[in-house]
Amino acid sequence: MHFGIFMEFGFRDGGSEAEAFREGFELVDAAEAWGIDSAWLSEFHFSPDRSVLSSPIVVASALAARTNRLRIGLAVYVLPLNNPLRIAEEAATVDQLSGGRLDFGIGRSGFVRSYNSYNIDYAESQGRFEEGLQILRMAWSGEKFSFAGKFYQVTDALVVPQPVQKPHPPMRMAASSAGTFKTVAEQGLPLFVGLRGDGLGALVDNINVYRETWRSAGHAGDGSVYLRVPVYAADTEASAFEEPRANITYYFERQARLVVAGRPKGGSAVRANTAATLSALSYDDILQDRVAFGTAAQLIERITEWRAVLGIDGITAELNAGGMLSEAQVKNSLHIIARDVMPAFK
Repeated sequence: MHFGIFMEFGFRDGGSEAEAFREGFELVDAAEAWGIDSAWLSEFHFSPDRSVLSSPIVVASALAARTNRLRIGLAVYVLPLNNPLRIAEEAATVDQLSGGRLDFGIGRSGFVRSYNSYNIDYAESQGRFEEGLQILRMAWSGEKFSFAGKFYQVTDALVVPQPVQKPHPPMRMAASSAGTFKTVAEQGLPLFVGLRGDGLGALVDNINVYRETWRSAGHAGDGSVYLRVPVYAADTEASAFEEPRANITYYFERQARLVVAGRPKGGSAVRANTAATLSALSYDDILQDRVAFGTAAQLIERITEWRAVLGIDGITAELNAGGMLSEAQVKNSLHIIARDVMPAFK
């Protein structure tokens, strides 16, 4: 099983942008030293209270220079907000600089504010995403190509450099709605999922849809599913459950607010229901099936359960989902995961 960490490069109360970058880089250094498989970079825009990661592709380049083994992932690159030809050039450059260690997570984001600030109509996001994905695959073919779409036009372009990995850096697509699970499977792409919305039961159903669609489309195997989830490890059960309590409670309260704020004009009943579900969660509800907290032995048991129920082949751990844990707590948790949990699945 693949073990990665999800990176936000978040602000702390009273902290500076420079400190957010320093802390993020030091955590990646620890992950490299302790044998974690990958570090996945989120993408946030115009979020001065949360994260400095507005340009994850630039940070990925910095990580390529300071690591030798760790795979560097984007989770996810929001394709509709940028020109796909430029994305192809930059991602191929990072793949070259890293010696073929880039994992290219893609999505279109469910939050409208970034689209508004970029003056891009969110109603165009699906069409822009589909055209962008076509252009990326053509750009990484090594051949000169042209493209005439509704949103993008390309004339006689030959992208240089080409990626080290062939036919291109591994792509992995995020999904949260039932329809998107089918789309990811039809495209033949590995899947990113989370346990934030409706919980484990709904996720089981959606992953089943993904696998059924995958097989119906004629793809080999059953696809690949990485689970992004808050994880906290401590030496004692009491510490593992009490230390992250305020942090994770705040995280799910914030998720509920973001779901409401991110609704497209006119809203949707699905998003409203998701926000209501998140707002009503107690700490016991959260512990039941939305996080992996505990001692090493308890985490091994939880991940084993999820692997059996969901069929996942990777975990991407959110080590400080609410941004309130100390640096020492985050690093100790990561050390326990790397030393005592990860070997049980290798």
